[in-house]
Amino acid sequence: MKSVRNVYIIGVGMTPFGRHHELTVKSLTGAAVTEALVDAGCRPEDVDVAFFGNVGQGYMEGQTSIRGQVALLPLGFDSVPIHNVENACATSSSALHLAVAHLRSGSADVALAIGVEKIHSLDKQRMFAFFDGGWDVHAAAENLRALRQMGDGVPVPPDAGAAPHSVFMDVYAAFGRQAMRHFGFTQTQFAAVAAKNHTHAVHNPRAQYRAAMSVDDVLSAQPIVYPLTLPMCAPISDGAAAAILCTDEALKRLSIDAARAVRVRASVMRSASARHGDALARHVTRLAADAAYESAGIAPSDIDVAEVHDATAIGELIQVENLRLCPEGEAGAMATSGASALGGRVPINPSGGLESKGHPVGATGLGQIHELVLQLRGEGGTRQVRGARMALQENGGGLWGVEEAVAHVGIFERGPA
Repeated sequence: MKSVRNVYIIGVGMTPFGRHHELTVKSLTGAAVTEALVDAGCRPEDVDVAFFGNVGQGYMEGQTSIRGQVALLPLGFDSVPIHNVENACATSSSALHLAVAHLRSGSADVALAIGVEKIHSLDKQRMFAFFDGGWDVHAAAENLRALRQMGDGVPVPPDAGAAPHSVFMDVYAAFGRQAMRHFGFTQTQFAAVAAKNHTHAVHNPRAQYRAAMSVDDVLSAQPIVYPLTLPMCAPISDGAAAAILCTDEALKRLSIDAARAVRVRASVMRSASARHGDALARHVTRLAADAAYESAGIAPSDIDVAEVHDATAIGELIQVENLRLCPEGEAGAMATSGASALGGRVPINPSGGLESKGHPVGATGLGQIHELVLQLRGEGGTRQVRGARMALQENGGGLWGVEEAVAHVGIFERGPA
């Protein structure tokens, strides 16, 4: 049987996430890619193939079809095969997954994965409408009906209030009410997640929001849609993140410091299934996570640090359960106990997560991986997880039926000392 080629991340780059009205998709791409190349000690001509992830440029600017070529060719990637990737919030994770598969197949030795997004706009109606395409637009009424049923049995306080928001906050609110009914999670536990992540982001210079918050601060903030308040929700963001990946052969040929190379132990993608809303054992992320652990040959207890898709605080608790980072039903208690905070048993979202670091849809997954690479190299600064050896990333996107349309779970390992 042919052995599987090892793949390593040898360089990462990332812009600050935030509102970048003065920047373009091209300039954001250039900043992240240049930083990744420098970090890897590579040149554009060393790269054999590129995977360019973006979701919103066609909608926001009318640039379709050749987004990757338009952004990357001016950076010196002449004649390099460039593949354009779009896969909801898991777009840049998909770019990385395709790069890993390409390298493992023997089709190339060095690959670039890049995700970039610029969707923040002064036209708020247009900006929020961008998210309307993340589910089946021909079944919007059916989507809403199924989501509302998931939240049945959890009363909404009469003074809960609401504020303008994207349709995906309604999605997460429904997920949250289901989790409250099924696991007994509370709004205070959701607030504990948000407070943890906002506090982590204080130490991340690339995060969109860097103000510490308490649980009381989160609970007393502007309501969005019950049980969510504003600090529990990821902001709309612009930004870019990139990674350079290579095989064993290229690692030696390019004289890369193996101690800084992060090995990709697993990269698994799954799409949704037609499951019933309460069939949680068949959740797309749980299936992806189980496959990732099997592929990596490790157990959930081996994970030292994780970056989890917290488009809302609700999402983090649900995915912690799916990733088996705690016993079933205990993710809420895990959050309030401090076990998922820096210094705890399994620090989750030391970057600040999507809630604070930001959520530039097409760049989000590689933004998570950027953080994990720093952690595994011991370059996390004041948010460093001591002794981090094995890291996990979970990134989901879109909606189909009663769950994310797509999910990626990656497992990464520190290079040899």
